[in-house]
Amino acid sequence: MGKIEFQDVSLDYESKGNKKRVLNHVNLDIDENEFVCLIGPSGCGKSTLLSLASGLNKPTEGNVKINGEVVKGAGTDRGVVFQHYSLFPWLTAKKNVIFGVKQAKKEKDNKKIIEKTQYFLDKVELADSGDKYPFELSGGMQQRVALARTFAMDTDILLMDEPFGAIDPKVRYELQELTLNLCKNGEKKKTAIFVTHDIDEAIILADRIIFMRPGVIQKDIKVPKSLSGIKNRSELFLSNEYKKLRDELVSLFYQNVADNIGGSEVVL
Repeated sequence: MGKIEFQDVSLDYESKGNKKRVLNHVNLDIDENEFVCLIGPSGCGKSTLLSLASGLNKPTEGNVKINGEVVKGAGTDRGVVFQHYSLFPWLTAKKNVIFGVKQAKKEKDNKKIIEKTQYFLDKVELADSGDKYPFELSGGMQQRVALARTFAMDTDILLMDEPFGAIDPKVRYELQELTLNLCKNGEKKKTAIFVTHDIDEAIILADRIIFMRPGVIQKDIKVPKSLSGIKNRSELFLSNEYKKLRDELVSLFYQNVADNIGGSEVVL
């Protein structure tokens, strides 16, 4: 039994009397402390799958379970970062993070809550922006506040939907490293589902990569453990195992493009 289980999950959306199947009998087990990246073409159901794990959506058929219990709604056992930042506009950056920590109910000492809040604002390079309101921050800065809030909540499960998409490359690199340290190297490891379109990001972060095509899982790929032992990214990108895995993922993307336009398979 996995930490997170998708058991024969299907989801239909209805619009103007017409039903569209977004997920079709998906089965996926994610083990405790495992970091899983979902990748695939736009509209294949990655974010929808994440929304089911978060409890913000319910399957038409099948079940989603966490720790053996059916997910019936959102919960403070899961930290969620959406593709579009979701901050309270009437709270400052600091108070948005504090709110998340208090909701998680893992820290009751106000002094420690403030210390934790400042620590994570510093980690996302917003130490001097804690007193600013969301409207005073750029989109990328707002997303970093949302990340700080989620990290500070210290939940066992992280659900992240393209969280670094609006962030510049330098900070993105640092947030990838922070995510790795929090999920894999800290005292308390975490279980994570991470949606991304970035192949390199998926290989760097994941223990497993789930490649989706519309509505279904096309391939479940285990990332070689040897790659996680390479700390220098230049060295990582030059390794044969990295190149082989990246080529496989690129081929899967091209195959889906070819299928959609009715062409033949693209061989790289």
